Amino acid sequence: MSTLRAGTLRDRITIQRKTGGVNEWDEPLPDGWEEHAKVWARVEHLSGLAAIKADADTSIVKASMRIRWRTDVNAGMRVLFSGKTYDIDAVQPGATREYVDLVCKLVT
Repeated sequence: MSTLRAGTLRDRITIQRKTGGVNEWDEPLPDGWEEHAKVWARVEHLSGLAAIKADADTSIVKASMRIRWRTDVNAGMRVLFSGKTYDIDAVQPGATREYVDLVCKLVT
């Protein structure tokens, strides 16, 4: 019996992957982002902390985004949620292959 009910996945997120590649002359194309998937998730903000980066105040927000089991998502991708862009730092699979937790970071 499944313990991950659809009602717990209440947030719609967009997962993006980097594009790039080469053109017909094998010249590198500029990196960009394209939609990889739109999925339902449970987004939980774990913490927020302030840091000083290059003499500027910076806020770092860590979040966990639980989605249904997928094997095509990896660190280096990013998530769009509620008008913000989160970097995926790690992908942690659940023990029962029922869900995957995306460990994300939002730097503002």
